[in-house]
Amino acid sequence: MHSNHRGNRSVVKKKTKAFDFESALAELETLVDRMEQGETSLEASLQDFERGIELTRACQAALQEAEQKVQILLDKDAEAVDFEPPAES
Repeated sequence: MHSNHRGNRSVVKKKTKAFDFESALAELETLVDRMEQGETSLEASLQDFERGIELTRACQAALQEAEQKVQILLDKDAEAVDFEPPAES
């Protein structure tokens, strides 16, 4: 049981691979569905909840990073639009 749980953590824990937002979101949806059914043990539900929190935090961090990148690009775009070449005499 633990080896399967540990295998799921690869989406969040491995820093060498790029974070896969879509996979994390899909896993989070699966966890929510399983918890809403209420047919798992308390221990399994707590593990699912803990994993859900990890995934939520990782997704939020990825979204914040993407938002910052977009803002940087927009700022650069605004600088390019505002740029006026020096007037020639």
